[in-house]
Amino acid sequence: MKNTPIPENAVNTAIEQMNIRNFEKATIREVVAIASKLEKDTGTEFIHMEMGVPGLPPSAVGVKAEIAALERGVASIYPVIDGLPELKNEASRFIKAFIDIDVAPQGCVPVVGSMQGSFTSFLVCGQCDKKKDTILFIDPGFPVQKQQITVMGYKYESFDVYDFRGEKLHDKLESYLSKGNIAAIIYSNPNNPSWICLKEKELAVIGQLATQYDTIVLEDLAYFAMDFRKDLSCPFQAPFQPSVARYTDNYILLISGSKAFSYAGQRIGVVAISDKLYQRTFDGLTQRYGGGSFGSVFIHRALYAISSGVSHSAQYAMAAMLKAASDGAYNFLAEVKEYGRRAQKLKEIFCKHGFHLVYDSDLGDPVADGFYFTIGYPGLTGGELMKELIYYGISSISLVTTGSQQEGIRACTSFIKDHQYDLLDERLALFKAQHP
Repeated sequence: MKNTPIPENAVNTAIEQMNIRNFEKATIREVVAIASKLEKDTGTEFIHMEMGVPGLPPSAVGVKAEIAALERGVASIYPVIDGLPELKNEASRFIKAFIDIDVAPQGCVPVVGSMQGSFTSFLVCGQCDKKKDTILFIDPGFPVQKQQITVMGYKYESFDVYDFRGEKLHDKLESYLSKGNIAAIIYSNPNNPSWICLKEKELAVIGQLATQYDTIVLEDLAYFAMDFRKDLSCPFQAPFQPSVARYTDNYILLISGSKAFSYAGQRIGVVAISDKLYQRTFDGLTQRYGGGSFGSVFIHRALYAISSGVSHSAQYAMAAMLKAASDGAYNFLAEVKEYGRRAQKLKEIFCKHGFHLVYDSDLGDPVADGFYFTIGYPGLTGGELMKELIYYGISSISLVTTGSQQEGIRACTSFIKDHQYDLLDERLALFKAQHP
């Protein structure tokens, strides 16, 4: 038996009770459930690095605006399905302020978090052209988005961008698009989990090929402007958040309130559909719905059927946060830089004890410190490392679940508490001693 903080038999029993046949492929929620059960059963504190939940207080600007809206009685009224005019206008202005792209308020649509935004986007994109029935993931990525594809019964392809950065991206991407079956491409930037950031020249390649092959690009900006190597916090001033929107009209931007504003609990985000895509008609949509532009079908057919609108008060909160950021009155990035500080400390501790960064280079530059990082250990696969760390009271997810072809785990900084740096140091020292 292992001499570890969490007894081996307790770990094995917890996994068996969850009926997980391949622990390497356990979902984030399953890992959370196992870690929480073990923490409760053994009384041993866990260092939770598995789930990307904001670990900072919510934006005071949003909370104040939402309370005021509730006190005005908005809870008794159905929200307008395409969004409050205040939110649509401020979302359009925010995109101009921090990306330097023009998207009309009409195409800025509130959603119940970016997860609903991606689900609805996948759904509609896959209905535009019956020949295009597949979503392409530029991985690694958020595992639940592939689950959304499975729920819809769609097909997907994917490739790990690790070996296809820079000039190599063009031919790799075209090898998929040239088949003629790709309805949409999705990636996150900064990337979950590797925290690499696609450069302008790579986004230009994606945009140009999306136009050439008439494919829609879904740009997931869940970690908006959180590449802390550059100061992206000044509205209407360069540098701006990099975006594919500079290089194609076939784009949808997914902007979340969860991470940048720490407003995850209220489930609020914005989908921004390019002006030209919003107005386009597609034969597949016409046949299915009897008419309507892409934007109209997205809102009044698909989104209406899924949720019939986003919480009224949360929309007021989002509008207030976006406005304050664009006004320069609220530096939202100053608050979330804490994740970068945590990542720097955590990486130092892991590397001190023989671990290595898996995604360690960003086209020649060190990967930024941020919400996530990726680590491996000599001689262990990602799944083996994930399970071994559970015995030491450290929970994470394997990179295989993110679509990565690399061996290692994803570590999230959001739940780390100040006293846990020393605790992690102690546990990893024991881990190294038992894994020479």
